[in-house]
Amino acid sequence: MFKDERTDYRFNLSSRDPHLFFVFEVEEDESLKPLKVTASQTCAASYMDGDYLVISEPMPLPVQAWMEAFIGRHGELLEVRKKKRKGAGRASGN
Repeated sequence: MFKDERTDYRFNLSSRDPHLFFVFEVEEDESLKPLKVTASQTCAASYMDGDYLVISEPMPLPVQAWMEAFIGRHGELLEVRKKKRKGAGRASGN
């Protein structure tokens, strides 16, 4: 679990059917090599293109409880946007 993915975890947990996502690398001989397990739909989606297979499975209740405790312990992650620096994106008046 990663602190910077707490928003994704909350989104997954608040869905009707929370899932875990298993990412496999497809080898040349078509065998599967386990690569990652995540609860972040965004992270799993980043592997959807290319030589990867992503499988989703319903999340067991004990894992849901563990994730809730993780989010409770570390707090909700609020997306904070930085202010643009003054003059950013403007043509210089030289």
